[in-house]
Amino acid sequence: MQTMEVTLLGAGIAGLSAALGLQRAGFKVRIYEQAPELGEVGAGLSLSPTAAHALTYLGLKPMLEEKAYKPDDQAVRHYKDGRVLQRVNRGKALLDAYGERYYVIHRADLHGALAEAVRANDPEAILVNRRCVSVTQRGRIVEVGFADGETINADVLIGADGSRSVVRTCLFGESSPVYTGYIAWRGLVPMDRVPPDILDPPSGLFIGPRHMVNRYPVRNGTLLNFVAFAEREAWTAEGWSIHSTVAELLREFEGWHSDVLTFMAATPPDQLFKWGMFDHEPFEHWYRGRVGLLGDAAHPILPFLGHGAVLGIEDGVVLARAFQAAESPEEALQRFQDARIERASHVVRESRKAGKEFHAADPESYPERARNRAADEGRGLFAYNPVTQPV
Repeated sequence: MQTMEVTLLGAGIAGLSAALGLQRAGFKVRIYEQAPELGEVGAGLSLSPTAAHALTYLGLKPMLEEKAYKPDDQAVRHYKDGRVLQRVNRGKALLDAYGERYYVIHRADLHGALAEAVRANDPEAILVNRRCVSVTQRGRIVEVGFADGETINADVLIGADGSRSVVRTCLFGESSPVYTGYIAWRGLVPMDRVPPDILDPPSGLFIGPRHMVNRYPVRNGTLLNFVAFAEREAWTAEGWSIHSTVAELLREFEGWHSDVLTFMAATPPDQLFKWGMFDHEPFEHWYRGRVGLLGDAAHPILPFLGHGAVLGIEDGVVLARAFQAAESPEEALQRFQDARIERASHVVRESRKAGKEFHAADPESYPERARNRAADEGRGLFAYNPVTQPV
């Protein structure tokens, strides 16, 4: 098996995690990315203990220590008066229970570190400006067609090409995501524009009727990342990088606590984007023949638990371990699906539930709802390790 080249479509966080894991297992990989150059958008993301275990396995623990912010306490506050509804320890409590902690990081820092590690193993591993338009299986050969007319033959293909996956469509036909009623804004604010006394602690949530705001530092404390969620009946625009205005955002959160409005108002105009959220039922199959799916292509997820990147990183490690254990691509993909589909489907469903809880009409009842959820964080979110998960 190690003499076989593994072809991946998509050089996002999931695809690069898989590529690095496969290289670590002795496989040659080739990644085709549709973007004209490699890069990630300016946004933050959270990494649970499970992702930290995976990144340590991939050799990126030093990067986490250098680049990521390590929150100790996270506060959940009332949207109107700012009082603390709950405090959650994301440091020592998790280290004691699960052997790792919570991290938050700028997406580009994580993406860049993964790409650098893959290229350090093979400078020619990543090819850009290759947009896939077709996937056809002919016996043991997978034929991949690109928009420029080029065609390649692969021994095995992994589609890590996102929630609107072309590979998934070629395998199983069109899927129909459903608008959830949620929209979101993401922004990055230079920390020197943010009064320090409104960041206590720096990582935290504000929750209100049908709205929620999450914020935390990235880039070694030089930027404040925030995501603001709201409910809206209709949404027709495509993409998650649609420019918004600070005025629009402030109108949506009129009447919220001054701490929230202060950092929102400080957002540079070119650092505020919005998008609508669409949902899928968990998919029952992730592969066919010698073609498989990974990350958002296999399990699109709403962002309310901060587990989109987490699941993709977990996938990458488990896929690599499955290939290392198997004697054929088909066996490897079956092992991977068996090891991951229950976990991923559970987290997808839990993220839906979390959105409803955060957006409940009565923020006063949040502590009781949170206590009910806390037990599940152990059972279903953090008490999992992709490095030791049987494959």
